[in-house]
Amino acid sequence: MTDEILHLRRLSSPIGRIEVVGDGRAVTSLAIEREGVLPHDEAPESGDPVLDRAVAQLEEYFAGSRHDFDVPVDLRGTDFQRSVWEQIVQLQWGEVVSYGDLGQATGRATAGRAVGGAVGANPIPIIVPCHRVLGADGRITGYSGGEGIPTKAWLLEHEGIPHSVPGSAVGATATELALFDESSSAA
Repeated sequence: MTDEILHLRRLSSPIGRIEVVGDGRAVTSLAIEREGVLPHDEAPESGDPVLDRAVAQLEEYFAGSRHDFDVPVDLRGTDFQRSVWEQIVQLQWGEVVSYGDLGQATGRATAGRAVGGAVGANPIPIIVPCHRVLGADGRITGYSGGEGIPTKAWLLEHEGIPHSVPGSAVGATATELALFDESSSAA
């Protein structure tokens, strides 16, 4: 996507403010605020039918009445990233996959770090549910959206997905978790 914002909508959610960006045909990015800031806070809102539908579906998701999304998305990345995201978008409400399983599904069974990098680079979290990717033992290994691990834990709890957090994250502050999240190679 270019630096020009074509269409932008924001909404409040239990995990913080969310910004949804699109090009009039599809959602091209979604950001969850981190430390009270969104990437395009200075830009005025300018919706379109696709973004309006995306915002309505996100509101339904947070209210618990929507379990999947049917808005068009434009996932821009490398061929490998897109192959990982295509696997993630197939996950249903409450369903999880491990990084290793994603590696196998994309033909790169030993590429755990690369898979984690692709998951973390997902430009449209929640709609492309990268929060449903966990370590093989059901542990959250990091999350690049919002406030990191606490955001991912909230999304998993919202969907009733069993999970655990790293021992170093138990009792940590949001800032400490963000630092942990930044040092993790997976999302």
